[in-house]
Amino acid sequence: MVTRDPNLMNQYEGLLAHDDSDAIHLVVLTGMSGGGKTVALRALEDLDFYCVDNLPSALLPQLVQAATRGDSHRRRIAVGVDVRSRDDDFQHMPQVLSSLAATVQVHLIFLDCNDAALIKRYSETRRRHPLAVRGVSLADAIAEERRLLRPLMAIAERVIESSDLNVHQLRRLIATGYAQTTTGLTLMFQSFAFRRGLPLDSDFVFDARCLPNPHWEPTLRPLSGKDAPVREFLERQPVVGEFFADTARWLDAWLPRFEADDRSYVTISIGCTGGRHRSVYLVEKLAAHYRTTREGVLTFHRELE
Repeated sequence: MVTRDPNLMNQYEGLLAHDDSDAIHLVVLTGMSGGGKTVALRALEDLDFYCVDNLPSALLPQLVQAATRGDSHRRRIAVGVDVRSRDDDFQHMPQVLSSLAATVQVHLIFLDCNDAALIKRYSETRRRHPLAVRGVSLADAIAEERRLLRPLMAIAERVIESSDLNVHQLRRLIATGYAQTTTGLTLMFQSFAFRRGLPLDSDFVFDARCLPNPHWEPTLRPLSGKDAPVREFLERQPVVGEFFADTARWLDAWLPRFEADDRSYVTISIGCTGGRHRSVYLVEKLAAHYRTTREGVLTFHRELE
């Protein structure tokens, strides 16, 4: 359980007072290093947030002013804040957010993770913790980070425990929580390999295994559906174009029914044998197609993450 500091909560009071659909949304992401902040920031970027990582709190007002003025007007901004900032940055953050709350709708999100999971993640990735300088153990660095971040955790609108979440689950959690800042239905297009099982969170599943497989081309095998040679190979196949057109036509017909039913989030999964070529290509192509008419379109490639 997270204990809220009453003094800090008084400073935070009123941050969520705006409910105007035209309001400017500022999401500040912070939390434990290795807890998933980068993943969360990418999810918000897919939702068309203007994203900046590791920005000192003193520069937040200037960022909001610059991002929301003139022809480059942005309604959705996300900023990552972590221990790479100076110690006093966390002390000033509540006051900075309170001052911004007069003009923008502020959301402070804290990504937490237990020590055992953090140590395992750092061991698997072999990355160095930002506070693990010479002579400081990983466990001590994590403990010091918790101390530094305690003031922000105390005033967070939401604390997300990411210890048991995989990358996809965290991205979906973030996207679902902030889909309301976009207009219309938020779409998640994800690719997967049938041999590793169906994604359990799918609303619709399309099977692309009937399409020509780039895997059997030796030069294309190590690539993915994001790479130009694979895209060019698939675009030369008429049946691939038919598959895409039929899938888009079907979604065009039925997605409005979900919007009419007050759904805010739909996941469309496309699978192939290995989850690297055909399904990845189709996910990227469908996402690009729907981004021309919708704000909230996400992509996730299970076998590439």
